[in-house]
Amino acid sequence: MKIEYNLIKTEKNTKARLGTIKTNYGTVETPMFMPVGTKATVKGLSPEEVKETGAGIILANTYHLWLRPGEDIVNKAGGLHKFMNYDGPILTDSGGFQVFSLAKNKKKDITEEGVHFKSHIDGKELFLTPEKSIEIQNKLDSDIAMSFDECPPASATHEYLKNSVERTIRWAKRGKAVHNNPNQALFGIVQGGAYEDLRKYSATETVKLDFDGYSIGGVANDGESKEDMYKAIDYSIPYLPEDKVRYLMGVGEPIDIIEGVIRGVDIFDCVLPTRIARHGQAFTRCGKINLNNAKYKEDFTPIEESCDCYTCKHYTKAYIRHLLNTGEMLGGRLLSIHNIRFLIRLTEELREAIKENRILEYREEFLEKYNSKCKEEN
Repeated sequence: MKIEYNLIKTEKNTKARLGTIKTNYGTVETPMFMPVGTKATVKGLSPEEVKETGAGIILANTYHLWLRPGEDIVNKAGGLHKFMNYDGPILTDSGGFQVFSLAKNKKKDITEEGVHFKSHIDGKELFLTPEKSIEIQNKLDSDIAMSFDECPPASATHEYLKNSVERTIRWAKRGKAVHNNPNQALFGIVQGGAYEDLRKYSATETVKLDFDGYSIGGVANDGESKEDMYKAIDYSIPYLPEDKVRYLMGVGEPIDIIEGVIRGVDIFDCVLPTRIARHGQAFTRCGKINLNNAKYKEDFTPIEESCDCYTCKHYTKAYIRHLLNTGEMLGGRLLSIHNIRFLIRLTEELREAIKENRILEYREEFLEKYNSKCKEEN
């Protein structure tokens, strides 16, 4: 079996959807946030700790696993699930985002055949093609694989993006032709920047290839504005089939998840919760707070009284600040647990709001508090 998406309900006032994704490693509910385990680990956390946050699908990175330890090693171990001892669903990205960020001369390094770039580890010259990306993902044996797409910069012109979209569609065809893992779904990726005509063209042409699900890319590459992100979603969603999963790539700010869900997106991923945790920041209902601040030195309350995560049940802001202040790795770990749980709890609440047809009210209530002065009191 690949995956089965079941659309349970569309909220009556918006495009928000309630659904499930059935995989060989369990059924998960949508909307859903996916923690990122770039190198076959969610940074600093064990698979058991990740599962305890309520995570369903997690994401692993094709580029990094191709370089180390290599797809053949992972395959020899029995695939990603056995290699990292994670018994839930796993999604792998195509490696495209990393490769394009490493390709220095865009005109020279990006060819019709693939992309030339240098390894971030040792500077070795490498070449990644759509076929190679899919072959690596086949061997990694994730539940969901991604097509190899071109990731253009936010500053790209309409002309550049048009050529990029056309190339991405050709690459999607090539990748799909070599995909041969019967237990792995393959998603197509819609590109086109914030241009309505390009998003429509990209979506309709990609849907013709009949993928198992569809991703909206190019919204979190290198500085796209929120306005452009929302345009990209609005211009793509109408052309995506109702009976397939919709995935917004690289998005993890709470407000962006809410706006994405309202617009009809099902799943999200981002490194944000673990990245900001390593810098001492925590999500709260009143916005982000920085536990490095001296005002938390004698604050013996949890990050949030209402939070049900392991960190908030057992530790105080003062203790976490102490860990951060002394360079103890536990500080970042505890904040990672809290931040991941915060975003997963957000999607749980969004699912309830869809059931009750009150998602617009939920957004208003959430934003009123998240943007309020209460964060100054935390």
